[in-house]
Amino acid sequence: MVRRKRKYFIDADRGRIVLGRYELPFPRTKAGRVATGSALIGGGLLGFLPVLGFWMVPLGVLVLSHDLASVRRRRRRMAIWWRKRYPSVNRAGKH
Repeated sequence: MVRRKRKYFIDADRGRIVLGRYELPFPRTKAGRVATGSALIGGGLLGFLPVLGFWMVPLGVLVLSHDLASVRRRRRRMAIWWRKRYPSVNRAGKH
């Protein structure tokens, strides 16, 4: 079985969030990650404002799911639901 390298993940060793070819710094402490994830979600809810955007909500959930099991479970359930509901939609990074 060939294992494909994921394009979207959190590299905790280097302290980076990898989003395809982009890498963003990632707080190394749990409190920093929870604060960053919460701020991203809060800013995403204000996405109708010019500087902020709705793209911040999924990124905040990704950051929070690294530390909080309840968020991780909900994120995984949502991914499974989405895949069952829309099987024809290609996954991120799939060509």
